[in-house]
Amino acid sequence: MATAHPPSSALEATSAERYQGLRMFMANKAALFGAVLMAIILFVSYILPAIFTDDKFAYAGKRHLAPFSENGPFFGTDYLGRGVGLIVMHGGSTTLEVAGFAALLIVTVGAVVGALAGFYGGIVDRALMKVTEFFQVLPGLLFALVVVALFGASTITIVLAIGIISWPPVARQTRSEFLRQKNLEYVKAARSIGASNARIILRTILPNTLPVLIVQATLTMGAAILFEAGLAFLGLGDPESLSWGYYVGLNRQYFLVNWWGVTFPGFMVFITVLSLSLIGDGIQDAINPKLRGR
Repeated sequence: MATAHPPSSALEATSAERYQGLRMFMANKAALFGAVLMAIILFVSYILPAIFTDDKFAYAGKRHLAPFSENGPFFGTDYLGRGVGLIVMHGGSTTLEVAGFAALLIVTVGAVVGALAGFYGGIVDRALMKVTEFFQVLPGLLFALVVVALFGASTITIVLAIGIISWPPVARQTRSEFLRQKNLEYVKAARSIGASNARIILRTILPNTLPVLIVQATLTMGAAILFEAGLAFLGLGDPESLSWGYYVGLNRQYFLVNWWGVTFPGFMVFITVLSLSLIGDGIQDAINPKLRGR
């Protein structure tokens, strides 16, 4: 028997709609500014370290040399005489990768839990939402501190700690989308032709939920950067990687004599979270027809 498929318009946006969404994003000055900022951040974090391959732990001059000094690195030195600019460049990749993997874990766990709860409903929904509520009421930073303290301050542990505590909002958002879509006509059409539950979830409903998940991933990555910076600031970061947050924590006690050791990595955290927030808002405005007339 030939397999029928729901109308393509129900499964994915038309080319015109995708073009309109891209046009709306490009017309959003704040979102475009965020995208430009992110391009600069990626350049600083990945391209420049490939050009300036000096050891970030190497001695670069006298301790606490101010930025733009004639006899020192351009961005000054820290309390050990290391170049602040070089460490900030190399620390960017660590911060972005931790946040990226944490966001991937958060969205994956949240999407799975939310999809199962929203699609099946009943006892499955109630059980999964009880689990979601349990993790949602946990004190996030305290729980992450305990996990990292017990299992060691490695990059993997930090990613897991952030992911474990941060997925409930994504699960709730995904659940609401599945509850809304599972009774729509194109889903009923898929059921009528004998599509399995797994196929309906993965091939029919999930593609229409991806725009929401993309927005969630963008915003979650910004939150993960702040979470990682908070853990690293408290000394629970990987000392081999020297992420921005960890470097701020190392230099905070010298702030009165070495403000640049805190300001430069802190500023990078700020503009990265800002750019992700602007990009996420721009994507949300572009894919949500209700917001296009604003």
